[in-house]
Amino acid sequence: MEATYIETQQISFQDFKNQILADYKLGRISREMSYLGRREVLTGKAKFGIFGDGKELPQLAMAKVFKNGDFRSGYYRDQTFAMAIYAVSVESFFAQLYADTSVEREPASAGRQMNGHYATRSLNEDGSWKNLMEQKNISSDISPTAGQMPRLLGLALASKVYKSVKFEGSEKFSNGGNEVAFGTIGDASTAEGHFWEALNAACALQVPMIVSIWDDGYGISVPTQNQRAKADIAEMLSGFQRTEGQNQGCEIIQVKAWDYPSLLDAYARAEHFARTESVPVVVHVVEVTQPQGHSTSGSHERYKNEERLKWEGEFDGLNKFREWILNYSIEIEGKEEQLATAEELDHINEEAKKFVKEGQKKAWEDYQKSIAVLKDSVVPLVENLKNQSAEITAELDKFNKIIAVSKRDIFHLVRKSLLLTRGSESFERKEVQNKFKEAFATEKDNYSSHLYSQSQWKSTNVKEISPVFSDNSETVDGRVVIRNNFDKIFEKYPETLVFGEDAGNIGDVNQGLEGLQEKYGELRIADTGIREATILGQGIGMAMRGLRPIAEIQYLDYILYCLQGMSDDLATVQYRTKGGQKAPVIIRTRGHRLEGVWHSGSPMAGIINLSKGILVLVPRNLTKAAGFYNTMLQSDEPAVIVECLNGYRLKEKQPDNLGEFTVPVGKIEVTKEGKDVTLVTYGSTWRIVMEAAEELEKIGISAEVIDIQSLIPFDLSHDIAESVKKTNRLVVIDEDVEGGTSAFILQQILEKQKAFRFLDSDPLTICAENHRPAYASDGDYFSKPSVDDMVEKVYAMFNEINPAQFPAI
Repeated sequence: MEATYIETQQISFQDFKNQILADYKLGRISREMSYLGRREVLTGKAKFGIFGDGKELPQLAMAKVFKNGDFRSGYYRDQTFAMAIYAVSVESFFAQLYADTSVEREPASAGRQMNGHYATRSLNEDGSWKNLMEQKNISSDISPTAGQMPRLLGLALASKVYKSVKFEGSEKFSNGGNEVAFGTIGDASTAEGHFWEALNAACALQVPMIVSIWDDGYGISVPTQNQRAKADIAEMLSGFQRTEGQNQGCEIIQVKAWDYPSLLDAYARAEHFARTESVPVVVHVVEVTQPQGHSTSGSHERYKNEERLKWEGEFDGLNKFREWILNYSIEIEGKEEQLATAEELDHINEEAKKFVKEGQKKAWEDYQKSIAVLKDSVVPLVENLKNQSAEITAELDKFNKIIAVSKRDIFHLVRKSLLLTRGSESFERKEVQNKFKEAFATEKDNYSSHLYSQSQWKSTNVKEISPVFSDNSETVDGRVVIRNNFDKIFEKYPETLVFGEDAGNIGDVNQGLEGLQEKYGELRIADTGIREATILGQGIGMAMRGLRPIAEIQYLDYILYCLQGMSDDLATVQYRTKGGQKAPVIIRTRGHRLEGVWHSGSPMAGIINLSKGILVLVPRNLTKAAGFYNTMLQSDEPAVIVECLNGYRLKEKQPDNLGEFTVPVGKIEVTKEGKDVTLVTYGSTWRIVMEAAEELEKIGISAEVIDIQSLIPFDLSHDIAESVKKTNRLVVIDEDVEGGTSAFILQQILEKQKAFRFLDSDPLTICAENHRPAYASDGDYFSKPSVDDMVEKVYAMFNEINPAQFPAI
């Protein structure tokens, strides 16, 4: 077991003094960054500012117990902590404030996130993992309040898993599970459900997690007593306090934000509990001040009275720290020793101001230099067009009056000049065109790269291996295919684990994991509580630490509980770090057609529109689903795999090469050839479309049926357009609501694949009703597309074309 802070603090007075003064200096530097950052926003050099002033001391204390291999999942006020672990410098702090797109100057997000959102880089440039045990780790911050909490649970749970699980390369991610996950959250955000769900799960699972609550008494302008049932969150959490002898609950420590020695003690104890006993700890940091208010969007004088503002001045953490330093004395060998004089601390203050100003100046100059290089390469080329249009001279005059030129200004000038000189074939205009294309490609990378993996492990690089069938291949229930394939997966990949409601003991509600917990243990095949948001969070956090989690959401309808985390966190991990982090979690769910309002929904449009960055795979049967799992476990991208809920008891031929065969993502399959009309569908509806196609064949309409298989990515080879080119007619059949996923499918086929060129009839969509499906088989018949609906609507298309051959029904 790794030693904790408590066990390593036997130091000399001189070393103690040096540490104290170093903390004071770093606290002053951080405060000056907050002050100067606000001024940079208010003078127009940055767009928005939100800072960590007032929280310097607790973050310094937290940083002392944060070790290599540990992870933080926090929110946007932890700049002092980030500086203390060397994840942020003055220069990178201001580079982020200015939205500098250089990864070298702003490694947290390359200018994609507003200031205060920190991250360390877990990946090398090629997308491979760094050795996370050689660095202190910050999982990339998000703004949605409490949204960081589900991921925190997974980061902590990974340590528990690593106590038992080893695999080739696991030493990069853990040292026997001795790492602690640290979370930070604003006090008002503890009113969010994600906070309670994550803490509840942590207390049940007993994971090494320390949650710091920065309690400044307000949620923006709303006081604490209006946020929760009780103003004191520690009092509210008292029922979570663990009881001696019981393996449940957490430790709760309350400490004042301005009391430096008590903060050191509080975090030393918190670390000891978490690291040595694997117990979650809540550190409730009270009496936090916020010297500049919530953000640059407003002033806290609007909602804090004079008494409160006066108190904040008196109990400012850095002021109290200064008092403590000046009042500290100790007798050593008959001589009274002090930490510092007022003059020495004043000198540190001045040094901090100077240091911050120099760092800000360098960050601004570097940022401006990158824009100047672009400007100097573009503007002279535009000036060469002045003789082609008088309006270009006017545009240049407007441009030259701009005080602080941005990239947007430069690109607007170029694009306007090309618009004004349209029709010209001059050499000068071609130079501008070529420069525009080159520069725009650079900015496309700066602002739009890494939504999906760009590494050698991206899903589209996974080699397709077809399922192998022989005379000995058994015909079994679909659930048996998926179960036996999972068996091969867990045997082949020791880093893989699955968890969800009923996933463990009973082998999931449809027996797709039957008997696997007994074989692979409760850690790898695990039951969870009913808590979808943190089931997803478990997956995200563990995937960020090198494991390959399969997070099971029992039904597709209930994925809505974790859609916020999918959209705000998982889908954006690679994007918001510009390839610096990844979380290749697989979300396993089942859905589409079954029975009732809450067990037969198909909210696919919501998923594909809100979760760009996550692959969305919709296999038509359990063999295809098994192939997708095999594919994605060779990839480094997150994915949702929707198994057909009505397919577990349907018979399928079981492949001989379980665990090996793959289904390619972004590739459609033509499951029935035809010449008159192309029917496009996916998932459970495919079976019904195939039945309808057979019926249409009987009445003289030859329908080609296409199974999309993969909504994101969508038909990368544009094979659907080739089918439409042959049939000249297109019907999209979808059990989502009208204008839902069918709208996305049409946009991809008609606009991206330009299949409109081949149509002889209007494209047709056959969708579900706009309400949730009613219960039972009759409810399904009248709520979602039936064979009768499909046959009649496709037939009507041909009645319009040739009423003599196809008279009205």
